[in-house]
Amino acid sequence: MLFTETVLTISSKRACSSQLFAKFIASRSISNIDDTTYHCSDGSRPEIRQKKISGVLGAASSVTSIQVANLLRLFKIPQVSFFSTSPELSNKQRFEYFLRTVPSDINQAQAMVEIIKLLNWTYVSVIYEESNYGVKAFEVLEDLLAKNGICLAVKEKLTKDSGVANENVYDHIVNKLLSKPNARGVIIFGSDQEVAQVMRAVKRNNATGYFSWIGSDGWSARNLVSDGNELEVEGTISIQPKANPVPGFDEYFLGLTPQNNFRNPWFIEYWEYYFKCKWPQSQITPYNQLYTRKCSGKEEMSYANGYEPEKQLQFVSDAVLTFGFAFKAMHKDLCQGKPGICTQMLPIDGNLLLKYLKRVSFVGLSGDKFEFTSNGDGPVRYNLIHFKQTEPNQFQWINVGTYEDDRLNLDLNKVQFHLSNREIPVSVCSLQCNKGQAKKYIEGENCCWHCFDCTKYQILITETRCSDCPNGYLPNEEKLSCIQIPEEYVKADSFIALFAIGFSVIGILFTLFVIYVFLKYIDTPVVRASGRELSFVLLIGLTMCFSLTFILLLKPSDIICGVQQLSIGISFAIIYSAILTQSNRIFRIFTSGKKSAKRPNFISPKSQLIICFILVLTQLIFLLLWFAFSPPKAINIYLKREDNQLICASNLTDSYFIAFIYPIVLIVICTVYAILTRKIPEAFNESKHIGFTMYTTCIIWLAFVPIYFTTKTNITLNLTTMSIAINFSATVTLICLFTPKIYIILLHPERNIRQSLMPFTKYGSMRKHCSNVATNSTFKTELAIPTNG
Repeated sequence: MLFTETVLTISSKRACSSQLFAKFIASRSISNIDDTTYHCSDGSRPEIRQKKISGVLGAASSVTSIQVANLLRLFKIPQVSFFSTSPELSNKQRFEYFLRTVPSDINQAQAMVEIIKLLNWTYVSVIYEESNYGVKAFEVLEDLLAKNGICLAVKEKLTKDSGVANENVYDHIVNKLLSKPNARGVIIFGSDQEVAQVMRAVKRNNATGYFSWIGSDGWSARNLVSDGNELEVEGTISIQPKANPVPGFDEYFLGLTPQNNFRNPWFIEYWEYYFKCKWPQSQITPYNQLYTRKCSGKEEMSYANGYEPEKQLQFVSDAVLTFGFAFKAMHKDLCQGKPGICTQMLPIDGNLLLKYLKRVSFVGLSGDKFEFTSNGDGPVRYNLIHFKQTEPNQFQWINVGTYEDDRLNLDLNKVQFHLSNREIPVSVCSLQCNKGQAKKYIEGENCCWHCFDCTKYQILITETRCSDCPNGYLPNEEKLSCIQIPEEYVKADSFIALFAIGFSVIGILFTLFVIYVFLKYIDTPVVRASGRELSFVLLIGLTMCFSLTFILLLKPSDIICGVQQLSIGISFAIIYSAILTQSNRIFRIFTSGKKSAKRPNFISPKSQLIICFILVLTQLIFLLLWFAFSPPKAINIYLKREDNQLICASNLTDSYFIAFIYPIVLIVICTVYAILTRKIPEAFNESKHIGFTMYTTCIIWLAFVPIYFTTKTNITLNLTTMSIAINFSATVTLICLFTPKIYIILLHPERNIRQSLMPFTKYGSMRKHCSNVATNSTFKTELAIPTNG
């Protein structure tokens, strides 16, 4: 018991969802209650104290509650509704004295959006009734749909407050829905009478089974909607404020009869409607005048003859209990536990009562805990129910989930939109584009588009825009990002590269063999006569040339490119500087021998090395100056769209050939010396070997230069051609200048003596030409190598 010695009285007024009745209730409730009908048990008149209404319960309709709340706020009277769900009533600047035990439709709209998101629908239609309930809910729903990227295909209003619509109006609404065939999901925010008309229009227009409905609490689980329209309603997912049965209410209500329920002035009217009979001496109404049978009063309500309890009575009982617990707390604080209503509570202060109402917290008759939210709304608790065909032609509403505290729990395994097809209907304007496709939106439609392919080398940077990948990159499989093409460069695994490597290895081995032989026989006449110092310089240069192949096949980098350019220029400079120094020495010896017996200057080994060093240093300075103005750099080139070749920049710009300019000049000068010394006596055939070397080298380079310039687009061929040309040049030099010496040293050691090198009898002309030249033995042996005995 809330109170033991105090009774709460209620004055009930019939509203019937009418604004006019609401005004009537407000005007009568604000005035004092008429107590003239009260009598004591002995028949005397009681002593009456006029009492002002302390609070108002109701109404059910949001429209009625708004009208009442606008009046009650003037008199600071709290109001608690049990069914009004309009979002407008959450505005506490307008309705500060309004509370309710049901959640606001804002939460219902949010639950609908969460369901749509779970079903992966992005294109839906909305039908809402022309009332505060429907219009305000639609405003919230439209905003939530937009925020979640869900588009509206059709939005239609059901006639409600302005009158009654005929069938043509409902047919028009269904045809509008059919005009957007991709929007198969439809939200209906309305009441049962209007939604029933929509379902009949669906049947008339042969659209049964086409749409999937999301329903509001205004028509969910209402027989008026589903009876006769089962196939049209099938698959509906609807939302209801979560309510549990009130224990004992059904037993109490089924025991009521007109004979024992005098206090309810509308019970006789309900009895007449339930049993389709007219109660004796009841007032004529538009309904009971159609009944011919008289009520006996012995009829009994039961589940068997159609009794179906109101499933949301919990909100009514909670509304009553909020006032009970608020008055109890107020009485405890103000009356200090004294029985009855103390003077501190009279008259009831509306602001104070509102304060106590907002604080109530209790477990209701249904077993659920109740507290008002910060906006004065009921707890956010919804059941999700589903109209399902369990067996052919057997339909029922089943519970498939809940929505509580902004969390959706929907069991899709229980959801079946059609008996013949368990798949979730697709409700999208346009299907998602495939990989590598962009969207082109249809004008005026945010969820409708055409898909077009990005090109082969484009990625999708936004859903509507493709962009080319930069050179050296290709789209990934999803065409969402660019990935770098693996860099290609000359590698040692190609046939032509392997050939060049094999050539170089043989050249290096043979050069090392010559060095070994020369070192072993360093003091023999043949080695001494060839000019030991310059020969070793020449052999070092040849080794460097043969080694260039390995440098050319390294992965390009700025350092590697510099090493390549430097080593090519220096190695050739060493070779041809040594040959030029030797050719110049021979030429000067025989030229001066014709004119004078004086020994020419700078023909000693030391002088020859210095001259050779100066010639090589010139090339080094030239290369360093070139590097200063054009630093070596590794770059990527893209000869084809799917190529990504890593090369040295000098390969592409012909500047690589700058390294050959100075060696070519040396080659030309050496060739000139070879021509000038071609008539030297046969015993001095070193000049002939040099001449043959230079002639062959010129031929090689004349063939190489055009090949080099015509293969620039094929880097592998270009570099391997260069490597082979370098190897050929080195090989020619090695064979022409050193093979005859190795031949004598190893196969004919009998010729490797001083006498063999100076056959004066056979070569008398040499004495004639060189009679005035000093006869130092060392000097002689460094002049000639005979071709035969």
